[in-house]
Amino acid sequence: MGCDRNCGLIAGAVIGAVLAVFGGILMPVGDMIIEKTIKKEVVLEEGTIAFQNWVKTGSDVYRQFWIFDVQNPQEVMVNSSNIRVKQRGPYTYRVRYLAKENITHDSENHTVSFLQPNGAIFEPSLSVGTENDSFTVLNLAVAAAAHLYPNAFVQVLLNSLIKKSKSSLFQNRTLKELLWGYKDPFLSLVPYPVATTVGLFFPYNDTADGYYKVFSGKDDISKVAIIDTYKGKKTLSYWPSYCDMINGTDAASFPPFVEKTRVLQFFSSDICRSIYAVFEDEINLKGITVFRFVLPPLAFASPLQNPDNHCFCTEKVISNNCTLYGMLDISKCKEGKPVYISLPHFLHASPEIAETVEGLNANEEEHRTYLDVEPITGFTLQFAKRLQINLLVKPSKKIDALKGLKRNYIVPVIWLNETATIGDEKAEMFRKQVTGKINLLGLVEIVLLSVGVVMFVAFMISYCACRSKKAK
Repeated sequence: MGCDRNCGLIAGAVIGAVLAVFGGILMPVGDMIIEKTIKKEVVLEEGTIAFQNWVKTGSDVYRQFWIFDVQNPQEVMVNSSNIRVKQRGPYTYRVRYLAKENITHDSENHTVSFLQPNGAIFEPSLSVGTENDSFTVLNLAVAAAAHLYPNAFVQVLLNSLIKKSKSSLFQNRTLKELLWGYKDPFLSLVPYPVATTVGLFFPYNDTADGYYKVFSGKDDISKVAIIDTYKGKKTLSYWPSYCDMINGTDAASFPPFVEKTRVLQFFSSDICRSIYAVFEDEINLKGITVFRFVLPPLAFASPLQNPDNHCFCTEKVISNNCTLYGMLDISKCKEGKPVYISLPHFLHASPEIAETVEGLNANEEEHRTYLDVEPITGFTLQFAKRLQINLLVKPSKKIDALKGLKRNYIVPVIWLNETATIGDEKAEMFRKQVTGKINLLGLVEIVLLSVGVVMFVAFMISYCACRSKKAK
């Protein structure tokens, strides 16, 4: 009887030890299985989950616009008053709904090339009005004239054409015209060939965003989706030094196994530069754990605050010898037009920049850019990319429409929020195929290890207690 009991206790302890060892072994083995599966599925080649979502985004991407409606155009032109603006929006378009085109695999260099077609469909149900809503906004052609043509004689000629076309510094335009283009009456009178259609995003529909070549990750998973070339080049030719480099991915995904310490680098053709995001928080998105990465204020800092930004300051007058921050001159990227990019409402910008504008109210929560990245796969499951388009307006003695101005203005025209969130169906599929399996494996490992250790300890204590009882 004693033997049977002792034998049973030893057997129980052995089973517990085996379960604990099996649970312990399953941890590195399980991690290896997960790593191998993820490495296979995030490669950009036919048949993988990543490729399927990469060719055509599985989530609806929306671009919301808020227009800065100028309330006091006459006061500004006559008295050089501060510009008073009122934000109107959102006006929402569905974008990036078209699949990538011209997809070419280069198996030798492990790259994939493609074109991303542009398209925008107005979404009335997600907008405060229609595309025909009218706004008082800066006259893009007149505002840029003095900047593009500093020669006094040319400005006299342009002034006569501006007056003849009855154009002014401000104009009334519909949303559709402002965004997608209109025939400008002043430019239509210019005697030499110039583009007469003006619009913040003209041309857009039926165009494509450059020609990208990215790494497939087949030979090195740490390079998956990282851009090799854009428009056939490894640099942009807009900025001096290393600021001109094309770094990281397009932000739709990143190489897998993302650590919180990693700095996520990505390139955005909208702002004509590479930029980066840093970890802020761990959040739950539809039952999936994601890491939120945000664009830090340091990314827009002046070279005084962040010496790495010295080569993004190409214009010394407006930036007050590169001491101002939160604004990026992208004129070189926009055929010389005086376009400046900032965060909406000049968030994280020098107070001096917004001194000439009233009606702005920067808000960290509403106006910052963030990416929610699933850390195991590196897929971006939710994002909000926010930026503001501003124009520099300079006084000019030779152009009547600009004669009343006594100072330079950085005029906000619109701000936009490009956003997407993984859909419920896709989230469920992701949970089943990726996180669910990983969580289940982790649970099995912990249960086996815990039960095994408890069994081993309990049976060994019982066995020792029996032996000591018997000895007595």
